[in-house]
Amino acid sequence: MKTPFLTKDQAEALTKTYPTPFHIYDEAGIRKNVRRLKAAFAWNEGFKEYFAVKATPTPGIMKILLEEGCGLDCSSYTELMLAEMCGVTGHEIMFSSNETPAEEFKKAHELGAIINLDDLTHVDFLQEVCGETPETICMRFNPGGYFTLSNNIMDNPGDAKYGMTRVQLSQAIKTLASRGAKRFGVHAFLASNTNVDDYYPRLSRTLFKAAAQLAEESGLELAFVNLSGGIGIPYYPEEDEVDIFRVGNGVREAFESILVPAGHKNCAIFTELGRYMLAPYGALLTRAIHEKHIHKEYIGVDACAANLMRPAMYGAYHHITVLGKEDAPLTNRYDVVGSLCENNDKFAVDRMLPEIEKGDLLYIHDTGAHGFSMGYNYNGRLRSAEILLKEDGSAEMIRRAETPEDYFATLKF
Repeated sequence: MKTPFLTKDQAEALTKTYPTPFHIYDEAGIRKNVRRLKAAFAWNEGFKEYFAVKATPTPGIMKILLEEGCGLDCSSYTELMLAEMCGVTGHEIMFSSNETPAEEFKKAHELGAIINLDDLTHVDFLQEVCGETPETICMRFNPGGYFTLSNNIMDNPGDAKYGMTRVQLSQAIKTLASRGAKRFGVHAFLASNTNVDDYYPRLSRTLFKAAAQLAEESGLELAFVNLSGGIGIPYYPEEDEVDIFRVGNGVREAFESILVPAGHKNCAIFTELGRYMLAPYGALLTRAIHEKHIHKEYIGVDACAANLMRPAMYGAYHHITVLGKEDAPLTNRYDVVGSLCENNDKFAVDRMLPEIEKGDLLYIHDTGAHGFSMGYNYNGRLRSAEILLKEDGSAEMIRRAETPEDYFATLKF
């Protein structure tokens, strides 16, 4: 069962100040989750979580994570600027991008970020645009083929545009060493939103073996292995949550069996999580404003796919709680829809819910990552506010809602 982190009374009180729809985040839940992740990897002295800024690029959220000791993973010029504006520079930033424009490499280098090279050609390109190769550098690995866990295919790296082949890694590190690199790291992202405890352990074995070989080939110091993201959350109520302590212990076993004997006991472990860090600690609050009875039963809400794209884009499931009716029987089958001129603008299809009346508040779960950040302005719809429910129970607006003036600001008449 999924439980909202605020009550109907709390929500109704908030709507008196902040009109729906809006995204709301649970500060206490976020902090508790960061501390749980760090505890699971406490065996590794250099462990660091580089929060994937793309998931929730909001300073009010990023600063909570920074206070808890996280770094920032950036993938664009604007995200680098955002990190800088939050006071983050140097190796507190991991820059992981692909098909990277020259000005983005320049900005990352200027900030002293750890640059993660996605392609063999980027070795020369980085030297060309920055005039030097950083002493600490990272390379992204794509082993190809299929990535399997327990005989189930999790993803198809061979069909992904990211990373270098194993042969290319050897070519890259040889060139990087000749240009002054002294320390390196290896990174890979092979699956998304995995709800199994052995994803990171399985991935770590692949990366640890490659990293140890590269260190031997090049003579460079193996500074870190970045396991990237991919740990998921239970979007469906019946799904199990990943046991992060089992995950951490599995990575430790791989570390002790592969890297320690190879002489790399001081290698740091990095993660680059977004969804796992924040998704369960954010929700989209929206109000039922219409009902429609035709070939199906529809509930129209004041949010739309511009506020939460995932259901329209992927058919992704987000659980819905009708606040105040948490214990009511699920008697009605609804499509819960927004107002866009697209028939896929649906938060739920054929979903069994309590009877919904106009005015009811719907709490759409697990929007804390890849929720607001994927918003857009189709049909002239405006992105909503973001609200932080603070540890003391008070609320703070951490991003105001867009206005028509914002929409028109870039137009020339």
